[in-house]
Amino acid sequence: MTSLVLVNGTIHTRAGELVEALAITDGRISWTGATADAPPATRTIDLDGRTVVPGFVDAHNHVRLGSDAACAQLAGADSLAAVGERLAAWAAENPDAPWVEAEGYAYAGLENGAHPTAAMLDALVPDRPAAVFSYDVHTLWLNSLGLEALGVEEADLPFGTAELEDGRPTGFVADFAVKGLSRAGLRALRERGLPWADPERQYARLAASLDHAIACGITTVVEPQNSPDDVALFLRARDEGRLRSRVLLAMFHPPGTTAAERAEFARLKATHDDDRLRVGPLKLYIDDVVEPHTAALHAPYANEPGNRGRTYYDPAAFADLVADLDADGFQLFVHATGDRGISTVLDAVEHARRVNGPRDARHQIVHVECTRTADLDRFAALGVVACMQPRHASPEIAGPGHAWADAVGPERWHQAWPLRSLHDRGATLALSSDWNVAEMEPFVGIQCAVTRSPLDGGEPWMPEEALTVEEALTGYTLGSATAIHAEGDRGTLEVGKHADFAILDADPFLVDPGKLAAITVEETWVSGERVYFRA
Repeated sequence: MTSLVLVNGTIHTRAGELVEALAITDGRISWTGATADAPPATRTIDLDGRTVVPGFVDAHNHVRLGSDAACAQLAGADSLAAVGERLAAWAAENPDAPWVEAEGYAYAGLENGAHPTAAMLDALVPDRPAAVFSYDVHTLWLNSLGLEALGVEEADLPFGTAELEDGRPTGFVADFAVKGLSRAGLRALRERGLPWADPERQYARLAASLDHAIACGITTVVEPQNSPDDVALFLRARDEGRLRSRVLLAMFHPPGTTAAERAEFARLKATHDDDRLRVGPLKLYIDDVVEPHTAALHAPYANEPGNRGRTYYDPAAFADLVADLDADGFQLFVHATGDRGISTVLDAVEHARRVNGPRDARHQIVHVECTRTADLDRFAALGVVACMQPRHASPEIAGPGHAWADAVGPERWHQAWPLRSLHDRGATLALSSDWNVAEMEPFVGIQCAVTRSPLDGGEPWMPEEALTVEEALTGYTLGSATAIHAEGDRGTLEVGKHADFAILDADPFLVDPGKLAAITVEETWVSGERVYFRA
């Protein structure tokens, strides 16, 4: 017996394909069609014209990293003075906190890609250790007491690479995402007393982010960077009823990962493999990020001549590593933002196919921020997924006059987030938020993909790379499901698939493109059960 029928709606079974009604049996779609033809059911819901879309699949969402309510929040602080005001306010409200911790710093108040220093932070926080995370969590800024507390005396740290000047640390630590978020890095931070790294703080971030995800209509979350230690946090969330979205965990494979650790990844992959919590892919980095000049470019940075950034591996060694992991059956998520980093990953996948033969691996390049035209066709040809975050391309974040555009220079702006170019060449686009680097709400990213304009309106940047609403919505649903080998049971509302969907207050195909971000999720359903309702 059909358990539930939804009628009288505008139901997008996939982007641009409409029905009025759908039926659910045992948590899956069992029928779609016209309201007049709906089958009898034990329960009927009248949508009263509301819009239904497939549940969003967020292909790159750091729910474990999350946004930390115990930190001072620096988003929007666009000068050192503004940063100081936020830190002072937080310190006054938390007089007994052993550290001043903050997140969301956007390299504000500095010119030509300069890095912040301990002396600058000492002036803002003179009386206790301070740790300030950049908005992308790729760098860490410490004051002098923070340097002392974390034992920063040399460049090579378990949680990053300290910048040195005349042999002394400046207060700026790069490579934090690669080293500080690793198993060893987090252990070192806990041992050295950084409150942010405490497991209870980590769980609080995870639980809050999972709640936020389901309120955004995200029915599948891909958490792209975890160690085996982190799996327990998700199991706890599941036991406590906080894991309402389906979750896929990628294990982090930093440089130096051992054969024993790879075997542990394989054991976790075999142990956790259901449709609610699955462990599977591996996360690697080939380069870092553009703004602090640590992404790998083919030509030097426009505002730092002589510096092309760097790759974390020798290209030949990386190609052999990718071939080895591919042969072991792992899917790879490789962070690459610079055009040389992207070329290096494509070269490595091509090498793996020569060595192992082609297979449906769906290896991903994550971010794809600055891509040479010569490499665009290679994504589809090699079966490489482009996992991209349209919000990062917004002019007010990355455009002219901002750190990203200034770093690569106008001659490379045409390479910025080439959504249209990749789509038209047949690449699979898996669109995502990169929370908490950017807003989690999918319609924020969809608006940015469609308009290439500032979120609050204004002139577009590289508008030739914009997508249509249908293409962008597909990228956040079927595209992202396909990227994780899950298109058979999610990404569209077709018969036989999970009944995972969101009910909206407006139809994205009918609103002004500049108002897409204002669309609100009223309800979220997973396996035919309502798991979120906006009061």
